[in-house]
Amino acid sequence: MQRRVSKAGNHLLMFAATLGAASVWAGNWPGFRGPDHQGHSTETHLPSAWSPTENIAWKAAVPGEGWSSPITWGDRVFVTTATDAGESCRVVSIDARNGAVLWNTEVFRQLPRRKEARNSHATPTPATDGERVYACFGDGSFAALDFKGAVVWTNRDHKFYGQHGLGSSPILHGDLLVMARDGSSDGADKGLGWQKPWDQSYLVALDAKTGRERWKAPRGMSRISHGAPAIWTAPDGHAQVVSEAGDVVQGFDAATGERIWSSDVIGEGKVPSVVVGDGLAFTSGGWGGRESVKAFRLGGKGELKETNLAWEQRKGMPKVPSMIWVSPHLFAMTDGGIATCMKAATGEIVWQERVGGNFSASPVAADGRLFFVGDNGETVVLAAGPEFKVIARNPIGEKVQASPAIADGRIYLRSESNVWAIGGPR
Repeated sequence: MQRRVSKAGNHLLMFAATLGAASVWAGNWPGFRGPDHQGHSTETHLPSAWSPTENIAWKAAVPGEGWSSPITWGDRVFVTTATDAGESCRVVSIDARNGAVLWNTEVFRQLPRRKEARNSHATPTPATDGERVYACFGDGSFAALDFKGAVVWTNRDHKFYGQHGLGSSPILHGDLLVMARDGSSDGADKGLGWQKPWDQSYLVALDAKTGRERWKAPRGMSRISHGAPAIWTAPDGHAQVVSEAGDVVQGFDAATGERIWSSDVIGEGKVPSVVVGDGLAFTSGGWGGRESVKAFRLGGKGELKETNLAWEQRKGMPKVPSMIWVSPHLFAMTDGGIATCMKAATGEIVWQERVGGNFSASPVAADGRLFFVGDNGETVVLAAGPEFKVIARNPIGEKVQASPAIADGRIYLRSESNVWAIGGPR
């Protein structure tokens, strides 16, 4: 079932402008879902085919367990991991030229909290500005390191508990490190904040230079979520942090944390990150027959409920992988391997095909192609267009739940035990 709502008031946000704002990071992949937090890369001449023994530049072993994604800056690749049964929180730096581990720093130790089996104690993807690496771990603590591996600051003021564990990632916006904290109660009623809405979830922004809190923005009533925020720049030039949680999708003033608007969505335990494009915020959520993808018009103010709902599509909703917008289409992959292409403006399904497998990682887009990485380590490469076309299927033979990174003509994958550099010389 598809529901259409009036498009009046829609503000266009062109794909070229989105990538233009990210050009300061050209050639780097500095955080979760890349320079624009949306999975887009301007790289060309990327490999389409590889195997465990073909088109692999190097493979670097990473100890411990973690489902954070790799990030890159210059000749560095960074990942986080947790060893000692999740107690030792570590940041690892790898030489992008040859795969040599340059340093492996313990930033602090944590008391591992409850998590789901598909989660880890080092799931948040780090971020970098080219001078420091910013990391967060399962108990909610933050750390910043310089490129030599020395800890510059830590912030352990925002302890986290959630029935599913911590799955969101921080993003950098200017001199702010912004992260959503959508957990639940560790008190007697474990359903509070998980199955029952509560008012304790919030977004927090830290000063990237000092680690001190700059603002904290309460959500109001909501439930557990794991998605990373996105940045949308309004026509008047003001930046908003757009963030989705259980039951709500919201916009906050990026400078102050003031909540500007809030709209209603379905579900708790939401994993996909919100996607923005063409003046719309695309969300995914719901359980038990109420699943749907919704698109909301950006630019409103106040408690909007569904007054800014542009459309709703009840087919093809992913529960774990994020969606990806490549104008004029929105693409999604369900956990069970059904790929969908929708018209981003209307939600109309252009094509929907089963590719097989199971998926947790969020896709990336580059050079007219979409890269969907399956839990079994096989990357399905699809054409990013109105016709369904499988370009390649590329296995590496190891479990993967982390999203890929793209930089300097290579694709970087983080598997259960290794980081893989796919492609030729940089």
